[in-house]
Amino acid sequence: MRKRGRQRRPARRTPFKESKPLVLVVTEGSVTEPQYLNGFAKASKNPRVHIEVIGGAGVPKTIVESAKDLKRNAAKRARRESDENLDYDEVWCVFDVDQHPNISDARQMAEDNEMNLAISNPCIELWLWLHFAEQPGMQHQHDLQSMMKQHIPNYDKHVDYSDYAEGYPAAVKRASKLDDEAQAVNEDGRNPTTGIWRLTESICADA
Repeated sequence: MRKRGRQRRPARRTPFKESKPLVLVVTEGSVTEPQYLNGFAKASKNPRVHIEVIGGAGVPKTIVESAKDLKRNAAKRARRESDENLDYDEVWCVFDVDQHPNISDARQMAEDNEMNLAISNPCIELWLWLHFAEQPGMQHQHDLQSMMKQHIPNYDKHVDYSDYAEGYPAAVKRASKLDDEAQAVNEDGRNPTTGIWRLTESICADA
């Protein structure tokens, strides 16, 4: 029996959803991608970007499977703790084409689970290159990594976003144009294309 005169504890209220979406980025790259994206999110003043590195995964389908698990676990925790802010609003999988198999399977799994892909063909260095110059045509990943030294003399996959910030608007235009050209000939995702600009533009919009 409740003691007379004792105040009743107010029922717990479900927290209001914050205006800024919570974004999960799952990447296979342990250096270049997280360094660039963390720097970009900071420059965009968006603290609600969480980057998860799946080290040694190596296969796009594995990256997407890991993202699916992280998304599901976050949703369970949000329900368990009655806090919608713990649930991810957007999930992005970031990887290079390289010579990976089963990319079509990865695409389908991402679509089935309402997740986004940011794929670079052949590699993330294409996106970095576009901050400085027009697309270099079809390239092998190792050639692009070497070519980056034309713009960043000591380039070794480590990234300081301040080196790229000035060229970001141009990179978005160039990457978008590459996508349009690929779609015009029904070759989405061909070499050279990169979907990183969609992710970064989403981060900007959410900030």
